[in-house]
Amino acid sequence: MTEQIAKSFPENFLWGGAIAANQAEGAWNEDGKGPAISDAFRGGIVGGTFDDTIDENKYYASHEAIDFYHRYKEDIALFAEMGMKCFRTSIAWSRIFPNGDDAEPNEKGLQFYDDLFDELLKYGIEPVITISHFELPLNLIRKYEGWKSRELIGFYTKYAEVVFKRYKNKVKYWMNFNEINHFHTIPLAAGGIVVQDDEHKLPTIYQASHHVFVASALATKLCHEIIPGAMMGAMLSLSPIYPNTCNPDDVFDAYELRRRSLFYSDVILRGYYPSYAKRIWKEHNIMVQMEPGDEQLLREHTADYLGFSYYRSTTHKAGMPILGNTGGIMGLDNPYLEKTPWGWPIDPKGFRYVCNEMYDRYQKPLFVVENGYGSHDEILEDGSIHDPERVDYLNKHLIQLYEAIEDGCEVLGYTWWGPIDIVSAGTGEMKKRYGFIYVDKNNDGSGTLDRRKKNSFYWYQKIIESNGEVLFES
Repeated sequence: MTEQIAKSFPENFLWGGAIAANQAEGAWNEDGKGPAISDAFRGGIVGGTFDDTIDENKYYASHEAIDFYHRYKEDIALFAEMGMKCFRTSIAWSRIFPNGDDAEPNEKGLQFYDDLFDELLKYGIEPVITISHFELPLNLIRKYEGWKSRELIGFYTKYAEVVFKRYKNKVKYWMNFNEINHFHTIPLAAGGIVVQDDEHKLPTIYQASHHVFVASALATKLCHEIIPGAMMGAMLSLSPIYPNTCNPDDVFDAYELRRRSLFYSDVILRGYYPSYAKRIWKEHNIMVQMEPGDEQLLREHTADYLGFSYYRSTTHKAGMPILGNTGGIMGLDNPYLEKTPWGWPIDPKGFRYVCNEMYDRYQKPLFVVENGYGSHDEILEDGSIHDPERVDYLNKHLIQLYEAIEDGCEVLGYTWWGPIDIVSAGTGEMKKRYGFIYVDKNNDGSGTLDRRKKNSFYWYQKIIESNGEVLFES
């Protein structure tokens, strides 16, 4: 009889969770922090309203969020109890440079992240840090029109250099920009880019994207020089795009739409503009302004790995309007898939598909830095929170991730979004909950902010403890 080998994930696989500063920290104007673009949205960065004059008489969910800024020690203790090996979060740019273009950094902001990273490392939890996660300092939009301006390259690289030098002994895994391909779908939130009309949208976005590519290359160069052995990643939203039918028009239109996302990883991971970009620029009369040396920088300083978010897939029909949100491109209903209460298709096999698609394309390590299930939660009379749908989503996606690794994909780790309930970026809600840890806060801001473990907390704990073996027990 052949002995059956137990299935498990690779040794030293980084199990963890992920949040963003602007959705969790709160303390939006404390200790010298300046206003960020995320502080000016009410109701989420997709369907909400934005006004660069923040009205302090109105309620903004992100201004307090879950008060991670003051409660991070108790939260990290819970993450450690869960067994997490890594924790992805972001540095709030405007905590370090309140206006983005300040001459000197804010020491109180720098000290906060010193304390945060020390607390993680105390428990053996590896920080995975995004330099800019939808929280551009508001002044850089008011004064420079966001990433439309080449001047932001200098501000960003100065900021990156400061945090690299400050945290060089604490952080090994970095990412340049969160979901950088959202410059196309939600340009205001992703890049501080106000697009006046459709005619000027593409030229503006491609020019701003070039500025971000140069900034990313320069930051990667600095990271490798200042922190030998550190890794700098690109980070994209990567929901797969399926053609609605086998009609060649649907197939090729879906293919072109996919390339619009992968344009960003093509440049940052390969180091040059893909040939298909030239036709897009020609047909839309786009003249991307580059300075001497830009293209050489892109070639010489490519990212070390691809971090990505995966929540769902989308189905595309030729000629349909292209809309997006924080989960990726929105498309037609797929009759073969169930949905979350917020209407996002649940597609575990698509997760394996994306891993293979990306590893085949780039042959660089992958890091799953967002994957999760947003839903309602109910506290029962005995105080427990049963969330079997979240557990089911987790199990099915991790099994497919294991299969992708068996397919030959190199995957550094997996961080669930988010291990603790936070404010939804897309909708600005608290009731759209992702966490294994419940936070007592409501959409109107009421609540005690007390933390409570859900059933999924204990299940993820078992998954990590067994390095995934428990997923395959009958």
